[in-house]
Amino acid sequence: MISLGVSKISYAQQEEESDTTKTATVRYNPEKGFEFKTRDDKFLLQIRSRLQFRFATPEDQDPVTFDDFKGDNKASFKINRARLKVGGHAFKPWLKYYWEYELSQSNLLNYTIMVEKWDWLKFMVGQFKVEYTRERRISSGEQQMVDRSIINREFTLDRQQGVEVYGRLKGKGVADFNYWAGVLTGTGRGNSENDDNHLMYFGRLQWNFLGRYLDFVGSDLEDHKKPVGLLAVNVVTNQSPYTRFSQAGGGSLAGYEDGGPGQYRVNQFNFESAFMYRGFSWQSEFHRKDVINTYDNNRKDELHGYYIQAGYFFHNAIKWWPKPLELAVRNAGYMPNQEADQTKKRETSAAVNWFFNGHANKLTFETSYFNYDKTGGIPADEWRFRVQWDISF
Repeated sequence: MISLGVSKISYAQQEEESDTTKTATVRYNPEKGFEFKTRDDKFLLQIRSRLQFRFATPEDQDPVTFDDFKGDNKASFKINRARLKVGGHAFKPWLKYYWEYELSQSNLLNYTIMVEKWDWLKFMVGQFKVEYTRERRISSGEQQMVDRSIINREFTLDRQQGVEVYGRLKGKGVADFNYWAGVLTGTGRGNSENDDNHLMYFGRLQWNFLGRYLDFVGSDLEDHKKPVGLLAVNVVTNQSPYTRFSQAGGGSLAGYEDGGPGQYRVNQFNFESAFMYRGFSWQSEFHRKDVINTYDNNRKDELHGYYIQAGYFFHNAIKWWPKPLELAVRNAGYMPNQEADQTKKRETSAAVNWFFNGHANKLTFETSYFNYDKTGGIPADEWRFRVQWDISF
């Protein structure tokens, strides 16, 4: 940890007075970036930047429709993400703030105020990434693969504006739970108004069945000496013009375009599992999403999806294996039940990670195979290869 004192008089002063004259310190925290902290601990400012460079061929985006398989190949090299993150606390150590800005697209992603005085009862207000799915909640800079699976597009809530209450109920032994509950606008990032008087309601109950908390992060970089795992149930209900969400805000799944105010009632359910132990990591999600068209006699469609993902640092089993090297695999599937689209979509991916400095500086090689099968149609498939360097400082 790098640390230096900042004099309350000026930087021009050649000789610093005694330590009692220091009103603030500056240091570098590998996990939070540069920190500016007052001596009385009433104020903390943390600033961190992140860049993500990516090469992809024959294209970068997951194929969504059959037309995507027939289109021209568009190999790309790009700065996929360029983020500025600012956080800390003000007045009290438990009164925290955080905001995140995407420089390449000029998007304000997160802006939140958190009251975290008690472990069992915390509050958050602002715009934030909802904890509905572990895959989406994990930061793009702390993922195990290059990017999220093919089901993320269909099932994520992404970022919403609203309020949330959360905490950890830590009992003895296996009686260890985390919970989240939120009331949200339900119209996506950057949209501060609702289309009607219906709000989004969200809840998550997480059982830490081994009595230890597992954070939202990919890969077992901690090399846990004691196993840690979770089982979680998530539910959400919302009525709006939208049937999907992304960083861009509210959007539409295929077949549900041009939704009107309150047209779609969307009810979602998700069951999660995650586990880490001695370099091995596992996570999975199983989704169901009901889309009810209130403009069409409450016609209901069911959408299903899943992914399973695992990784391992083989130096725990093979002596000559390099310690920074991890192998990871993922299988995902999306099965809509819609008259206009009976497409079954599947993804199988494998990745190799080299961690120069944890998630703060890592290189990932990934290959994916997509197989889409449409009832009454000709199946389509595609291979994709991507290389990504993610660095934070």
